[in-house]
Amino acid sequence: MSSQKLRIFNNLSKPFVKLVEKYYPDAFIFVIVLSVLTFLLAIVNTDSTPIEILDAWGNGLPKLFTFTAQITIIMIGAHALAHTEPIENVLSKIGSYPNSSIQAYALVTFISGIASLFAWSFGLIVGGIISKFVAIGCSKKKIRVHYPLLVASAYSGYVIWHMGYSSSAALFVSSEGHSLVDKIGILPVTETIFTNFNITLAIITLAIITIVNPLMRPLNKNEIKEVDTNIFGSRDEKNSSLDINKSKRTFAQDIENNRLISLFIGLVLLFFIFYIFYNKGFFLDLNIVSWTFLGLGLVLAKSPINYVKLVNNAAITVGPIILQYPFYAGIMGMMADTGLINILAQKISEVSTAETLGFYSFLSGGLVNMFIPSGGGQWAVQGPVMIEAARNLNVDAYVIVLGVAYGDQWTNMIQPFWTIPLLAIAGLHMRQIMGYTFVIFLITGFLYGGAMLYLGSG
Repeated sequence: MSSQKLRIFNNLSKPFVKLVEKYYPDAFIFVIVLSVLTFLLAIVNTDSTPIEILDAWGNGLPKLFTFTAQITIIMIGAHALAHTEPIENVLSKIGSYPNSSIQAYALVTFISGIASLFAWSFGLIVGGIISKFVAIGCSKKKIRVHYPLLVASAYSGYVIWHMGYSSSAALFVSSEGHSLVDKIGILPVTETIFTNFNITLAIITLAIITIVNPLMRPLNKNEIKEVDTNIFGSRDEKNSSLDINKSKRTFAQDIENNRLISLFIGLVLLFFIFYIFYNKGFFLDLNIVSWTFLGLGLVLAKSPINYVKLVNNAAITVGPIILQYPFYAGIMGMMADTGLINILAQKISEVSTAETLGFYSFLSGGLVNMFIPSGGGQWAVQGPVMIEAARNLNVDAYVIVLGVAYGDQWTNMIQPFWTIPLLAIAGLHMRQIMGYTFVIFLITGFLYGGAMLYLGSG
């Protein structure tokens, strides 16, 4: 790769890095600003009074409590699983592979992307961990890597999560008795995420961002910000704190450190999941995903008390998510109850044709995701009105599902909410990485937008 081409991407990322560092607020301030903006948009664009909008906001606050609990358990389960010794051993081994900074950025991007396709929560957690291990591996080899770009590379892999197994929109419309079944029937995942179109686009996207991220590396060595790997601590030190001299153990401690107990419970959980699949066929939902992480974590943990400590460490990372989700639920309430989301859908229908509705579904999905950064919550609000537009224009439902899904994952690159768990592990602030993910946002915007126009033309 010529230095001229390297300079193009480096120069492209610089203004976004500076913009984010100066003006991007903390994720909690971000949701407050969005709440005020939604309130003002509802006043200007709907017939609702300020009191009615406030009522919609207040009534919306608790509506995602169940979903928040599910998301929290999934995040904690994924975090605990990724920090079990066998998984850490694998990630540590992978982290030692890069022999150059280019390989480091590319590897982190690729691993986090693959993990995100498996499950969105696992991608975020694995992304943070692999960033640490690659940084440690490079430090041992005296390879200088720009740690903010390394962590940004990990988060960029999240831009394909909605194309994978945990796709909220695809799983919703594939479930029996979903709320839109009378309009579109049941759409199996073979018609959405497992289509050749979606799989091919996911591969192309992952390949492109794996190439682009290393191209954004600082050319000036003085601009490289390395991380002090000593802050991560020694794995031997962490593990030694879990070991208690057997001769000094009490009966209670013997039980707590008996691996057979956690292994047995974990296997029972996994057996239960397979039992469900045997009786109902293979499907995925939030409960199945959370039970899978819990079961695998218990199987791989050293003991019950070891797993408890892994969960305690994981709980620290979900605090900001628990704090912010009610506010996003309030935004969702304002958008739904005031009719703001219906107005958006109506505007889209007015400018769309059968060929372009998928494209506009993508754009609107990206916009709505800024206000409701939840694939499931977003589809619950946006899905019905977009499906109605599709019926009016005689557009296949799967086009809408993919369009909204692509829009959701696309603007995650500039929506700071889902950086929280990854950055908690990596030890950075979102302002240090989102300048780089802005570039990924631009590139994937053209890619996904073009793909939806192509799909509509077919």
